[in-house]
Amino acid sequence: MKRSVCRLLFSAALALAGAAFVGAAANAEDKYPFKPVRMIVSFSAGGPTDTVARVMGAKMGELLGQQFVVENRVGAGGNIGADQVAKAPPDGYTLLMATVSTHAINPGLYRNMPYDPVRDFAPIAQIGVTPTLLGVHPSLPATDVKSLVALIKDNPGKFTYGSSGLGSILHLCGEQFKAAAGGINVVHVPYRGSAPMMSALVGGQISMAFDATPTALPQAQSGAIRAIGAGMATRMRAMPRLPTLQEQGLQGFECYTWNAILAPAGTPQPIVNQLSESINTALSDPTVIKRLEEVGIDPTPGSSPEKATAFIKTELAKWAPIIKASGAHID
Repeated sequence: MKRSVCRLLFSAALALAGAAFVGAAANAEDKYPFKPVRMIVSFSAGGPTDTVARVMGAKMGELLGQQFVVENRVGAGGNIGADQVAKAPPDGYTLLMATVSTHAINPGLYRNMPYDPVRDFAPIAQIGVTPTLLGVHPSLPATDVKSLVALIKDNPGKFTYGSSGLGSILHLCGEQFKAAAGGINVVHVPYRGSAPMMSALVGGQISMAFDATPTALPQAQSGAIRAIGAGMATRMRAMPRLPTLQEQGLQGFECYTWNAILAPAGTPQPIVNQLSESINTALSDPTVIKRLEEVGIDPTPGSSPEKATAFIKTELAKWAPIIKASGAHID
C-alpha cells in the first residue's frame, strides 16, 4: 500500500514538473524577447549591410523592449557569419542580416558550403534592395546601352568591366549583361572591393562597371563617370530620368543587392511572426526609411516570412545558372 502511494506521489510530482516546464517555456515565448538579441552581420562594420542592421536593430529594440546587439563576423564571403546563425539555438536570440551573397550567390560559388541557404534558416522578412547602375568612363563614345553594345561588338576583347571581386554580385551583373546583350566579348577585371574598382573606373583603367548606387551615384552626378542605365526593373528614385537596361532592350536584366533578416531553422513561429511584425512596423517609420535611403537602400515594407522564403528561392534559381556560365568558383 505504501509503495502504491509513493508511486502515485512520484507520478504526480513528475506531472507537475512537466506542466511547470511547459508553462515556463510558453511564458518565455509569450514574453519574447526577455534578453538582448544578437544580430549577426557577415561583413565589416561601417558598410551598407552593417548600417542596415544597426538602423533596424535600434528600431526593433525600441519596439520590442530589448536591446538588439550587432555583431560583425567577417570571412569567406559572408559564410562564417551565416554559418554561425545556422548553428545557433532556434530561440530567436541570434538573427542574421542576410545578403545576396550569403543566400543567393555563395551557394553556387563555393564548392563546400557550410550551411544550406533554405533548409537551415527561418526567413523573417526582407528589409530592402540596393539598386545598381552601369557606368562607363567618359572617354567611351557611348551614351546608352545600344551604342555601348555596338561599340563592344565592333571591338571584341578591347574593353573591360570591373568588379569588386571574382564571384561578387558586381561580377555577376557584368556576366548577366554580357549574356543579355547577345554574348558580347568584354574582359572582366576583378578588384578587392568596390572602392578600388570605382577608382579604376574614374581613372580610366577600366572601361565600365556595375556598382551599387551608394558609391556610383556621387560619381555619376559629378560627371566622373557616365551613367548608361539603371540595373533594376524600375527606375531609380535618385535618378528618375535614367532609363533601365530593360527599357533599353536588355529583356529580363535585373541586378541589385538586398538584405533580409533570418533566424535559425526551427525558431518558434510565434517568435518569427513577432519579429516580422516589428520589422514592418519599423519600415513604416519615416525616420527609418530616410536613414535607409541615405545609404542607398530602397525599403521593401510589407514583407513576411512566406514572401521572404519565396524571394530567397527565386534569387537562388536566378543566379545559379549565371554563376555556372561565368565559370567562377571558390574551393
